[in-house]
Amino acid sequence: MIIFDLICADGQHRFEGWFGSSNDYAEQQARGLLDCPVCGSKNIAKAVMAPNLGRKGNQDPVAASAADDRPLPQIKKPVISKAAVPAEYQEMIGKLAKAQEKMLANSEWVGDKFADRARDIHYGDADEKPIHGTASQKEVADLAEEGIAALPLPLPILPPESKN
Repeated sequence: MIIFDLICADGQHRFEGWFGSSNDYAEQQARGLLDCPVCGSKNIAKAVMAPNLGRKGNQDPVAASAADDRPLPQIKKPVISKAAVPAEYQEMIGKLAKAQEKMLANSEWVGDKFADRARDIHYGDADEKPIHGTASQKEVADLAEEGIAALPLPLPILPPESKN
């Protein structure tokens, strides 16, 4: 899964888009499937993004472990002025967020083991219960071929281990 910061060229509205790959983004843009959630414009482009770089491989392990003990910085979430978002959209997103929160309250986070756990539940090797996690497009397609339903969450979430 890849996340791009996108921008509406007409209204300069910034928002996130989640895609299976860079090619998925390009294909959806070429087919006219991308639109601004604020104004509905189809004139969408990638916004400038800062890269997320990992630690260098030749870094001193002692210094690296000391650095790893530091608290993580607070993650800033994208913000848009409420004045730019119509009231009915604010209400709709609020209701959607509350519904998703309610669903996840009774669901177990299984991380990248989602496909395996969904199979276990489907075939009776594990107790039936709601789960959520991550899966590649291929894993979701394989689950569908086996008759196992898997749907994306309507709003992005942070995995429990990344929360401060």
